[in-house]
Amino acid sequence: MSGPLQGTKVIEMAGIGPGPFAAMMLADMGADVLRVDRPNARVLNPHQDVLNRGRRSVAVDLKHPDGVQTVLRLIEQADALLEGFRPGVMERLGLGPDECLAHNPRLVYGRMTGWGQDGPLANAAGHDINYIAIAGVLNNFVRNGQAPTPPLNLVGDFGGGGLLLAFGMVCGLLEAARSGQGQVVDAAMVDGSAILTTMIYAFLAMGIWQDAPGTNMLDTGAHFYEVYETADGKYLAVGAIEHQFYAELLQRTGLENEDMPYQMDRAHWPAMKERFAALFKTKTRDEWQQLLEGTDACVAPVLSLSEAHEHPHNRARQTFVQRDGVLQPAPAPRFSRTGADIAGPPPSPGEHTDAALADWGFSPEELAKLRETGAVTQAEA
Repeated sequence: MSGPLQGTKVIEMAGIGPGPFAAMMLADMGADVLRVDRPNARVLNPHQDVLNRGRRSVAVDLKHPDGVQTVLRLIEQADALLEGFRPGVMERLGLGPDECLAHNPRLVYGRMTGWGQDGPLANAAGHDINYIAIAGVLNNFVRNGQAPTPPLNLVGDFGGGGLLLAFGMVCGLLEAARSGQGQVVDAAMVDGSAILTTMIYAFLAMGIWQDAPGTNMLDTGAHFYEVYETADGKYLAVGAIEHQFYAELLQRTGLENEDMPYQMDRAHWPAMKERFAALFKTKTRDEWQQLLEGTDACVAPVLSLSEAHEHPHNRARQTFVQRDGVLQPAPAPRFSRTGADIAGPPPSPGEHTDAALADWGFSPEELAKLRETGAVTQAEA
């Protein structure tokens, strides 16, 4: 393993979405992440599920008392634990924070939920779209007069969820290294989604943002921060906010000497959007890319998932990699001395039960007994 978290041992209670993403981020940075899966868990194409890359999997029956004791024994050696169940589930399994911290007072116990560990919605079901809705985020992904468009599940699950949890875990680990004491990290997707809007709240307080979606500079209200269709039915992303960048956009598109209104005059934004829309339909995306990309006009082609890895900049930085036949984003961010890497392919549930538990201190006799009682399971190759 490599990366700045090398030597850090993490237990991941298997889940979906933001929890595995946080575990992936830690594993990419060099942490030894051991994923605890259910026995006989059925997963479609597990070795292509790159969200689970870089860690080993053990299959443990958490309804079996010996299975719970197995996890508690692992926790005694771990620096951190990640779980993404509804509030109270880990407590009912006998693996709540009190039990785990009693076995390992230095443990950083990370909890990933949508609503948080408390509050009137804490025990309700939900998904990314629900969390970003009440956080005030979803309403801003809208063109004037249209319904909001969910930004995939990137804001709640991954930006406001998994990344928030990963950040919280590293903060907890740093503090535990100083104090010798662990603690609980309560990461909620509502909280994380809300904190991503901090700059917009600042703009609102300063009077430069209207709580009318689709009319502001960054939410498709402005003609200089918008997506435009090109002659071949593809799209360009234009982000010429600063005056000097806008001036270069006008110069390079041939509008420099035309009668143009003041850039920040909102009254002219709708008409200017129509003008820009007509202009960008006169050339193909590739033609505009050749003319504008790499300049201070702040224009980029809108690429699909299958195109992005072929872009020269992404190729030069190796932003995407092929590992074990699967195209996937490379670990990020970059480090000058302790480079991060993908430690291995995604596992099948229980693929490493015997080897991983042996590495974590279980004797052959103990493993045989656990296998015999059904507390743990080794997946077939």
